[in-house]
Amino acid sequence: MTATVVATAIWNDMVSLKIPIGEKILRPILVYVFLVVMLRIFGKRELAQLNPFDLVVLLSLSNTVQNAIIGDDNSLLGGFIGAFSLLAVNYVVVRFLFRHRRLDQLIEGSPTLLMEHGKVLHKNMAKELLSVSELTSVAHRQGFASLAELESCVLEPGGTFVLKSKTPSTEESRHAQVLERLEKLTRKVEELSSKTK
Repeated sequence: MTATVVATAIWNDMVSLKIPIGEKILRPILVYVFLVVMLRIFGKRELAQLNPFDLVVLLSLSNTVQNAIIGDDNSLLGGFIGAFSLLAVNYVVVRFLFRHRRLDQLIEGSPTLLMEHGKVLHKNMAKELLSVSELTSVAHRQGFASLAELESCVLEPGGTFVLKSKTPSTEESRHAQVLERLEKLTRKVEELSSKTK
């Protein structure tokens, strides 16, 4: 084979689609909708990646649906079309939900209160399939020595934990001290300026 024939064959393999372009666009959209629904059904825990099992599920998920997205087409152009379709549908969905907050809350779900007033809410923990040891691990990752240091903990729909300390943080304490000193200085300046008048 000549170099021209080889180059032509390589080029054809990269850009010739094995399935129709409409199917190439529709496949990623259907997989996207399926994954959004499944992640909504199976909860925030999967997104939080609390343990190795959750991480394995998320990593395997992308490989599992890969063939559903690309079909029998491994061409470069097919990959570009599939990736563009995924990005475009995500852009449209996010933009639409941004303008329709109620629908966004319905699809995304609502935050779950896991701790309130320093007490673990076991019913809510069970609803999210979380153990106390997993919650303790989350607290450790965010710099808390134990759950006893927490005033509240909320699991957001995106899998993020929002922890609030019982005592003000060092930064908050410093901020309060700086404000207090600034107020004292302001009063002294006002006293001095009133004396000089």
